[in-house]
Amino acid sequence: MTVDRKLRIAVVGCGAFGRNHARVYRQLKDQIGNVELVGVVDTNAERSAALAQEFGTQALLSVGQLQNKIDAASVTVPTIDHLKVARQLMEAGVDVLIEKPIAVSLAEADELIAVAHRTGRIAQAGHLERFNPAVLATLPLVTQPMFFEVHRLSVFTPRSLDVDVVMDLMIHDLDVVLSLVKAPVREIRAVGLPVISDKVDIANVRIEFDTGCVANFTASRVSTEKVRKLRFFQPHQYISIDYGRQDVISIRVDERAAAALLRGDVPTAALGPAPGIAVEKPEVESREPLRTEIEEFLAAVRTRRAPAVSLQDGRQALALALDINAAIQEHHRRAGLGKSSDRVTR
Repeated sequence: MTVDRKLRIAVVGCGAFGRNHARVYRQLKDQIGNVELVGVVDTNAERSAALAQEFGTQALLSVGQLQNKIDAASVTVPTIDHLKVARQLMEAGVDVLIEKPIAVSLAEADELIAVAHRTGRIAQAGHLERFNPAVLATLPLVTQPMFFEVHRLSVFTPRSLDVDVVMDLMIHDLDVVLSLVKAPVREIRAVGLPVISDKVDIANVRIEFDTGCVANFTASRVSTEKVRKLRFFQPHQYISIDYGRQDVISIRVDERAAAALLRGDVPTAALGPAPGIAVEKPEVESREPLRTEIEEFLAAVRTRRAPAVSLQDGRQALALALDINAAIQEHHRRAGLGKSSDRVTR
């Protein structure tokens, strides 16, 4: 495959996620011209027809209708269908971008990884926040994270009620933190409750890693406000990421100035209002994370390089999310709350 050849793309699954993927592919076609959106696929003919009309492409009812017509596809069907759809595509020679979570169980995630390896296909996990400009701007600042405080709160919508809030929202932050800490999990403590749906709608989790790093996560899809923030501390530095505003604040301690102040070597009046503390805002280039994610996927398809977020990364985030759900069920048992309808399948 030549790196400048126009790629033929399909979107499989015409829900809210599928619409966004189709929108970005159409933007790339209009603005750059190196992508062709061949079709959108959904078993619901009305839904696929509406999306096809909106983005000027063909409406299809099955993956089989794409045979020999595409190079790559976004898999945006419900999670329970990821393995079936992605396997069919990869075995037909199609590279895939699979929305998060990549599967409903580790067994299915392992099957996806095995199929990608056997067929030689590019398979990228759709963990969107890895491509948030604020996260990308933070990477050069990371040294030794030791404490995270993460909040992802959303108002209730009927979208994604096939999964709980851990799989729906928290998994974004689990993936980001795992990519920054790069260490095994030692302990999980979790509590979560169904509020509006029959699945867990709000959850709080404390995770300790083998490095001693501790991360607190709160995720809710029944909040009165939308909050998406990640804050962490590392030696002599505090970093705050606002996913929504796409900005980063770094507060760094100048060790020598702080030590001089503690020793009394410098008059306090001469040090200003924040002696030994430097507040910085790293430059962040505002971009839509989904577009960056899709561009990275297409670059991997063209060059045959490893994807920026591998299926193994997706599996790791899924494994942690499943362990959190198991810890929530155990907390329910201890508290005498009974069981929510969430089923933990590894």
